[in-house]
Amino acid sequence: MGVLAVAIRTEPRPFTISVLASALYAAMTVATASVLGWVTEETVLPAFRSGDTTAGALTAAALAIIGVAALKALGVAGRRFYAGLMQYRMQATYRRAVTRQYLKLPLAWHHRHPTGQLLSNANADVEASWAPLAPLPMAVGVVVMLVISAVSIVLTDLTVAIVGFLVFPAIALLNVVYQRRLAPVATRAQQLRAEVSEVAHESFEGGLVVKTLGREESETERFRATAEALRDANVRVGRVRGMFDPLLEALPNLGVLAVLLVGSMRLDAGAMTAGDLVQVAYLFTLLAWPIRALGWVLAEVPRSVVGWRRVRSVLDEGGSLPYGEKRPGDGNAAALEVSKVRFGYASSDDIGEPPGDVLHDVSFDAGPGKTLAVVGPTGSGKSTLTSLLVRLVDPADGAVLLDGVDVRDIERGGVAETAALVPQQTFLFDDTVRGNVTLGLDLPDERIWEALRLAQADGFVAALGDGLDTRVGERGATLSGGQRQRLALARALVRRPRLLVLDDATSSVDSQVEARILRSLRESRGTVVVVAYRKATIALADEVVYMERGRVLDRGPHAELLERSEGYRNLVNAYERAEAEQELIHEQEEEEEARA
Repeated sequence: MGVLAVAIRTEPRPFTISVLASALYAAMTVATASVLGWVTEETVLPAFRSGDTTAGALTAAALAIIGVAALKALGVAGRRFYAGLMQYRMQATYRRAVTRQYLKLPLAWHHRHPTGQLLSNANADVEASWAPLAPLPMAVGVVVMLVISAVSIVLTDLTVAIVGFLVFPAIALLNVVYQRRLAPVATRAQQLRAEVSEVAHESFEGGLVVKTLGREESETERFRATAEALRDANVRVGRVRGMFDPLLEALPNLGVLAVLLVGSMRLDAGAMTAGDLVQVAYLFTLLAWPIRALGWVLAEVPRSVVGWRRVRSVLDEGGSLPYGEKRPGDGNAAALEVSKVRFGYASSDDIGEPPGDVLHDVSFDAGPGKTLAVVGPTGSGKSTLTSLLVRLVDPADGAVLLDGVDVRDIERGGVAETAALVPQQTFLFDDTVRGNVTLGLDLPDERIWEALRLAQADGFVAALGDGLDTRVGERGATLSGGQRQRLALARALVRRPRLLVLDDATSSVDSQVEARILRSLRESRGTVVVVAYRKATIALADEVVYMERGRVLDRGPHAELLERSEGYRNLVNAYERAEAEQELIHEQEEEEEARA
């Protein structure tokens, strides 16, 4: 009732109109019984007795039946239209609400919840939550039919009414048993829908890995096992419904048979007329319809409650990032300061202790217009640090400041206007080059080409068949890895950020192109923080922050760190040797291809 009350409060007008239309249908259905009884007494039986009838009597009977049928049809149309309108509006409202909540929740929350589950929350769970809304107005409206029918039966013949009403306690008991049997199996089926979505999403996302490692059969088997579990759960739901639905259908019909039996005896005794018997028997057949309508609502309730709880679990999450009312400073470049930052990821299942801190007491700063390189071995916390700089997550302790303002005190959207992140994993939409760079911003082509030039992407974009209007395919499938990275960089630059954060964002381009990109960024006079590996790239930075195991071990100019920090020197030289080996292998492959 609580779930249904939410829908009624949210969409009162469609619900009211659909219930009134359903009540009209119910009243006209009951009126049909009275009309049939009247036609039987006034037209049919006199015709049998006299062997003749009049055109006026037949016309009156026909008009009465047609008039009631027309009003009943109007009630059906109004009920279905407004009930559907209410259901689809509620589904749209809560899909948007869930999606907005996803956007509000921090990245750390998303790390703990599989994408497949999030898709299921926004789609299958929302649909299940409002599934009872389609039959609800009909069920509420036919209560009118139930009341009017019951009153009419009692007024016609009390004895027959008492016999027929004995079926209602049996139906109520049957519904209680039905709900208790269906609720657990419906819950399990709804959970398995999310699991099937999770497995499918992982398989599609990891399609390249699956194919290159020849894991098609194992992935197919993994999906088959989950899909079969969902199938079995749905079969169990069907079995429960298949067991109880015929009983719900049969009980009202048994009541009709009892009414006909007792009514025939009363008719022989002269206690009621034939018209009364026809009317009472028809009214009892009508009683089966409200019961079925209520049963349809009750049948959807267990799945609805499960879906609603899963949707509310998202909407009730309180981990959204708070915002202040301050704005960062103006100018071409932002001043960045990281002060004693500590951060750790929560466990993936939301229970137990966090696995440990990733960053420990990290402090450094970058003046306006400076280029800062962050260097460290794998697992030292560099990518986590970049997420903190653009406030995808908040630190457990310490602060990140832009122009002297804590990012937690900046107004909503203020950090995004000031800082831009180009992450390790490049994502392009199945759209044009222009669409992927602007992402909905209304910008002139001159500004787009300016960003492409800074990202060293103007050359290959100009060579594409349709230039800026060339579609790049799903995830940029028609482009190379380096081209995708440069488009992602242009996407950030077109917004003219005052702080640009590059998380190994040029790893797929050659060293010469990377060097040109960094020179262009330095000339743009913005503040740049770059996670770097190549020695030539690091050397272009004004200052280097060297990290290990989530701590800043040293900082300073590249040349000074090479002299005084053995760990830094060994790491940078190792990167340089690995890059040289890769370039040698690449040159040998090109020579072999040329000879072939």
